[in-house]
Amino acid sequence: MNKIRQFWQKDGTRSVMASLLSILIGLGAGSVLILAVGLGNSAMGLKMAWEGIRLVFMGVFSTGRDITTGSLTFGFNPASMGNLLFRATPVVLTGLSVAVAYKTGLFNIGAPGQYLAGTCATLLIALSVPTGVGELYAWQMAQGMPQPAVLFPTWFVWILAFGGGMLAGALWGAIPGLLKSLLNINEVIACIMTNWIAANFVTWVFDISSLKNVIENTKSSYIYKTTFNGVATSKMGLDKLFPGSQVNGGIIIAIVLATIVYVVFARTTFGYQLKACGSNRFAARYAGIKDKRNIVLSMAIAGAMAGAAGSLYYLSGNTEFFWSTYQALPGEGFNGIPVALLASNNPIGVIFSGIFMSMLDISGLQLTNLTAFNEYITDVIIAVIVYLSAFSLVIKMLLSGRRKKARKSGKEAQVK
Repeated sequence: MNKIRQFWQKDGTRSVMASLLSILIGLGAGSVLILAVGLGNSAMGLKMAWEGIRLVFMGVFSTGRDITTGSLTFGFNPASMGNLLFRATPVVLTGLSVAVAYKTGLFNIGAPGQYLAGTCATLLIALSVPTGVGELYAWQMAQGMPQPAVLFPTWFVWILAFGGGMLAGALWGAIPGLLKSLLNINEVIACIMTNWIAANFVTWVFDISSLKNVIENTKSSYIYKTTFNGVATSKMGLDKLFPGSQVNGGIIIAIVLATIVYVVFARTTFGYQLKACGSNRFAARYAGIKDKRNIVLSMAIAGAMAGAAGSLYYLSGNTEFFWSTYQALPGEGFNGIPVALLASNNPIGVIFSGIFMSMLDISGLQLTNLTAFNEYITDVIIAVIVYLSAFSLVIKMLLSGRRKKARKSGKEAQVK
């Protein structure tokens, strides 16, 4: 009995329970909204509302509608599961980016800019280094362009592109870290500024580059896919498990990176120093820890994770980059904030919360495709979950405070 009580009193257990409670309440709020919309619209009714609620909870397992009866059917859907893992890859890494910075007492709202920096470096390397394969090379030869003196293997170019993306994200993340450590400029303000600088800088770089898609005449506002140069992330056998989906080995790389970050923070002196700076920067300095260096390194690591997110997303070869990014910052960077918040900034928890957020995205698409409801209902669910995740920290503090009071009163009673 004492072991069970000790288990429930652990901070990790309370964090998991608070997150699960936030998820359940969020899903419940979404279900109530769907029910209200369905009952308020005579064209929908209770039946469609019930279908919408089922899709919110089990959209990733939806296999469409029965041809004869028209009712929803559920089962293992390899395409949806694979797409879920593909969508989860960037948000797991941007969530990891936010979590790493938070461990050092910093709030990294600059993940969108770091994501763009990683995207820019990755595409420039992947599409500029000649490989001798792909549609881009064939088009260049057809235009009579001179053949490159040296051709590189695609796997080598992939490593260069991925490493370059992480390095670019790290350098861009280090800027707010330097401003914070040397000039004590609030990292939130610095990150917001670097986000928009990155957006306009990346736009300018691609605007003057020769990487805009001229092979497909209708897509000149897009950058070539990396598959145009024969460079793409390996499927690692996942395409056989999830046929018909966009999945590739990026999710495995994201899980490996999250595991490495967890080990660094939980089992190394360097990770302890980073956490010490996050708990109390001045006390850490008094203890001999170089707080300024660790702040810069923390933001650089966070930037590297966000840069890896952009790198893996576009190295997949599934998507094209729209170069006029100044119009809006990439949502994947901001989505990392609720992912990290829901995981209580635990690197391993970020994996599961990122997959859950991607599951809601798939459910939203199924809502749009199979019912008259709008996919943005899932945004309401995410919003509720985020708010409750923030309040869960307060709830845990209240629970801890009550336990301390109970223990104190118990000790006082024993003394009397």
